[in-house]
Amino acid sequence: RRMFPTFQVKLSGLDPLADYVLLMDFIPLDDKRYRWGGGSGGRGRDLGVLSPSLPCRYAFHSSSWLAAGRAEPAAPGRVHFHPDSPAKGAQWMRQIVSFDKLKLTNNLLDDNGHIILNSMHRYQPRFHVVFVDPRRDSERFAHQNFKSFSFPETQFMAVTAYQNHRITQLKIASNPFAKGFRDGDPEP
Repeated sequence: RRMFPTFQVKLSGLDPLADYVLLMDFIPLDDKRYRWGGGSGGRGRDLGVLSPSLPCRYAFHSSSWLAAGRAEPAAPGRVHFHPDSPAKGAQWMRQIVSFDKLKLTNNLLDDNGHIILNSMHRYQPRFHVVFVDPRRDSERFAHQNFKSFSFPETQFMAVTAYQNHRITQLKIASNPFAKGFRDGDPEP
């Protein structure tokens, strides 16, 4: 499945004439597996907290994400290269860069190059900018030729079905491939 919402970024400060590769990967946020718990209202349970200082931001009405045990072993690490990579800095800075082709799966046997994530686990997307160094001895400078970014507001729970019907409706409304699911749309 395509990641929703799509990760988008606006770049600045690149050398307009240099080549850059853009890529993403995903790292687990903790060592827990979660489940969607309904109706407890928090009585007798204080597990609806996903970070030490913030209440569960995934709560909807009286339901919330609850820790349900230890995380499953991490899936094989994969990266997603932006399909326009490599490209000149000028091209990357010209407009918002969208990772709309990035696909996620929970299938450990995936052979399509999709990012493999464990369902009901929390993840942090990471965005990487890699300078394509034209020098012959570029490997000596490899540690200087990339920059990684993590935006806390992009943390998410990997799910196979949305736990909130409003999110389901938002995805259908935003997905150009979901015409058949929209109310009032004629069937294809």
